[in-house]
Amino acid sequence: MEHYRTRSVDHPQRQQPQPPRRPAPAAQPIGGVPAQGGGGRPRPAPARRMRPRVRGRVRMPRPRLTGLGGGLFACVAMTLAGGIAWLLFGGSPLAYGLLFLPVAAATALWVRPADLVTAPISAPIAFAAGVWPISGGSGGFGAEVMGVVSALSLHAGWLYGGTLVSALIVVVRKAVLISRRRLPRRTA
Repeated sequence: MEHYRTRSVDHPQRQQPQPPRRPAPAAQPIGGVPAQGGGGRPRPAPARRMRPRVRGRVRMPRPRLTGLGGGLFACVAMTLAGGIAWLLFGGSPLAYGLLFLPVAAATALWVRPADLVTAPISAPIAFAAGVWPISGGSGGFGAEVMGVVSALSLHAGWLYGGTLVSALIVVVRKAVLISRRRLPRRTA
């Protein structure tokens, strides 16, 4: 494949004189550490983001999940929760429902602000993805599907409760974001 030049070649009569090049200044030490490379420009100091420390307050981690990442996190967490409920509690729907509530809340808290609407959507999908181990279906594929559908209909209270928790967190986060955006306009 042939690459074409992007600038035209100037004739010697049209060329403008170039200013003389000045030598680069000697490297100055930054913070007591000499610059690497034996000359040239000194390296800038690395930028550090300092968070204010508040005594007595423990900060939660602030991962920023995309909409897809939040959905995958919720599905994987609920599949693990279904396995835990099956192994440790004998497939208890109460244990599975109690594990679903914090997963739905964590998904709503950890999704990035641009994808807030996806958290309440991914919560019921994650509930359905993880309910298979506790569904109680036996036999072939049709019996397993019927077990999942039955488990979803019998445990709809947990499904609605977790989705409601997720939706409430999203509404509060969105209201806080909107109020923060409007605050600079009022002061200006």
